[in-house]
Amino acid sequence: MDIRAVVSGFRDVEPLPGPADAWHWSPAPGIDFAGALSADGRRLLQLSARNSYDQELAVATLEFAREHEEDIFAGRPHLGTAGGFAAPGGRRFDVVAGVGPQVHGFYRVENPDLTPHVRLTFPAHSCEFSGDETLEEAVSRYRMLKMNNFDREPLPFLKMRYTNTRTRGRSGNPGRGLTEPKRLLEELRLMEGGEGSFVEFENRHGKVWRVEWHGAWFIAEWETPDGRPREIEGDDLLLFAQSRLTE
Repeated sequence: MDIRAVVSGFRDVEPLPGPADAWHWSPAPGIDFAGALSADGRRLLQLSARNSYDQELAVATLEFAREHEEDIFAGRPHLGTAGGFAAPGGRRFDVVAGVGPQVHGFYRVENPDLTPHVRLTFPAHSCEFSGDETLEEAVSRYRMLKMNNFDREPLPFLKMRYTNTRTRGRSGNPGRGLTEPKRLLEELRLMEGGEGSFVEFENRHGKVWRVEWHGAWFIAEWETPDGRPREIEGDDLLLFAQSRLTE
C-alpha cells in the first residue's frame, strides 16, 4: 500500500511542520489527527487529540515513535511503550505508548485495507502499563486511558478484586480485573465496619496487597512467604495504596 498517497488524499490534510513524511488533518472542530510514516515507510504512526491538540507535543511524540518503534512493540504487538520520552512544555508524560490494529480498529469501516498498516501512538505515563497486557487487557486500557486527551492526568495501572460484607458489593470477575484507582480508594473506605471484607489490589509490577477488615484495617503483601498482616489506619492505608500504584 502507498500510505503516503492514501494520507495525502485525506480531507483538509496538510504537512506537519518539522518531520519529513508527516501530516496533520482535522475532520471536525476540536478533532485533530497527526501521522508520520514509519522509518521503513511501511506503516502509518498516528495520534489523535480531542479538544487538546498541541502541535509541539504531536511532533515530539511522532518523532520519538518513529525512532523507537521497534522498542515500543518488541514482544508487545497489541500495546507497548518506550521510556525516555521528554515531553515539551513542561508536561509530565515520560513514555510513548503504541497500540496495534487489533486494539484500535481505525479505518475498519471507511478504509479497512489501511487498518493493518496503522499503529496509534500517544504520549503517556509509565505507571499506566504493566508491559504484560493481554489483547483483552490492551483493549480495556486503550479505552480507559482516553489517550486522545493531551491534558489528562496519569491513570495508574491497577487490578483489583473485592468483597464487602456490609454493602454486599463484590467484584464480578473471577480474578483481579482492571479498574481505576478511584474505585480502589472507594472500596477501601467502604470496608470499615464490614467484618470479613477484603480488597486485593495489584500494581503494574505484579505486586499484590490484600486488605481485610477485622475491627480495623489489616494489610499484607500477598503471595509472599513473609506477607504477614499488620494493622493500618484508614488515612495511611489510602496513602499507601496510592503510592504503590505510582511507584
